[in-house]
Amino acid sequence: MMDKLDCLRGEIDAVDAALTELYERRRELTAQVGEYKRGKGLGVTDPKREAEALAARRALLRDRSLGADLTALFELIMSQSRRQQRLLQDRAGNGATEPSGSPVWREIRRPLERPTVAYQGLPGAYGEEAAALFFGKEASYIHTESFEGVFTVLSQGRADYGVVPIENSSTGAINAVYDLLGKYGFYIVGEQSVRVCHCLLAPRGAVLDGIRQVYSHEQGFFQSEEYLRRYPQWQRIPLLNTAEAARFVAESGDPARAAIASSRAADIYSLTVLAEGINFSDKNSTRFVVVSPGMEIREGADKISALFTLEHESGSLYRALSIFAVSGLNLLKIESRPIPDRSWEYRFFVDFSGRLGEGGMDNVIRELRENSRSFQILGNYRSNMGEAM
Repeated sequence: MMDKLDCLRGEIDAVDAALTELYERRRELTAQVGEYKRGKGLGVTDPKREAEALAARRALLRDRSLGADLTALFELIMSQSRRQQRLLQDRAGNGATEPSGSPVWREIRRPLERPTVAYQGLPGAYGEEAAALFFGKEASYIHTESFEGVFTVLSQGRADYGVVPIENSSTGAINAVYDLLGKYGFYIVGEQSVRVCHCLLAPRGAVLDGIRQVYSHEQGFFQSEEYLRRYPQWQRIPLLNTAEAARFVAESGDPARAAIASSRAADIYSLTVLAEGINFSDKNSTRFVVVSPGMEIREGADKISALFTLEHESGSLYRALSIFAVSGLNLLKIESRPIPDRSWEYRFFVDFSGRLGEGGMDNVIRELRENSRSFQILGNYRSNMGEAM
């Protein structure tokens, strides 16, 4: 058995050696193609030619069931060839400029001093904590009832920045915020992770046995589900946010009412902590993003967020994602959201490592644009994912 296995492996090694030789020869030819295109002022990408070439490669197969795998292989090879040709153009001082003029990410403003910052919720909300951690005491703060309220005050010029949650480590993406980013077209200029430690809060003198109603945000209930199962008799009443729940319970003074919120909210609204750390994960953190109508790139920026849409056809997402693999970029996150009024078509939000304008990133962005129906940079900022409190 081992002799046969060794024999088969030897044959595979021989095939791989032949493929390697052919791959090098192909690269030599695509470099010549790149030089020719550069000399004639032609663009790197030719979608019609690529589609015809892929169809021709599939037609050569004896086993047609391998069509999808062969297509994926050649799409990756073609993506490498496009990158090779762009690098040739750049070295020759012929880096193509964007057809529409200066790329939008070069229109960068300085961070504002003593800004006005909007967050959703009331004092004591996790959004307020994230805003305070990011901006400190130099900023002025206003709060809104909803996530869209944050975007509204930004669009009206009543605030300079907004702080909104975009994902939780336990419960995942906050879809409403992704939709708002697509709707308003604002930029992400920073992020702040906040450790979530839910507590059960009640008016002074209240005891666990006397609780009948519990108030919180829906996420507060979901993240505390394991604890709440111990008390099936409690009525759960959702409110706009955890701090609103804390304020309501405090103002009611009813010892039969409790709120799920932070210990900070307990201090602000003079409530008693009946139980601490009731969320089911002790490593529960929420990632907040700092949004702004103006693009900024602050010191230490190492993460890029982008939004793109694709042609509604087979392989379009694979081609876009292969660009990250070929370019050696770390794709940190991808999230899809339905496009309004276009059934079964999606916007894709991606986070990936890097800094705009450095390390060949302009070529990567150009290729992503060329392979997308629409493409928008959402921001380039410093990652805070590993710094949750």
